[in-house]
Amino acid sequence: MSRADFYILAAPDEDSRQHFLCRLSEKILGMGLRVFVRVPDEIGAARLDERLWSWRPDSFVPHALKGQLPEAPITIGWGDDLPDHREVFVNLSLELPPEALEFQRIVEIVVQQQDLLTASRHNWRLCQQHGLEMHRTDRRG
Repeated sequence: MSRADFYILAAPDEDSRQHFLCRLSEKILGMGLRVFVRVPDEIGAARLDERLWSWRPDSFVPHALKGQLPEAPITIGWGDDLPDHREVFVNLSLELPPEALEFQRIVEIVVQQQDLLTASRHNWRLCQQHGLEMHRTDRRG
């Protein structure tokens, strides 16, 4: 059964969201899984690409933009771009595309921005309606 993990952060900013994604990506890679991160646009992809290269001086999170290196363990894409695998889908966009439901695991990282909170509630219901095993981790307290 596929699962959906929603991580709720106390912070309201995108920087905290990306920092959490870097930490989570290392854990997921340690489990031997491949990750696809969907961002809103090419600018968001470039920002995340830079963040993954430089987030900690003593580590490297192996990744590539969609189309650059198909075998990369982490792929960053936007729009209709999807990887060849269906392992972990991290949604950093507002909308969860229907194709995400084909993945073994969906991850949403929620920060305290009203538009993101509204979209995440909708995405939670969508995952629930499709019978995914739901997990919520509240990191606000």
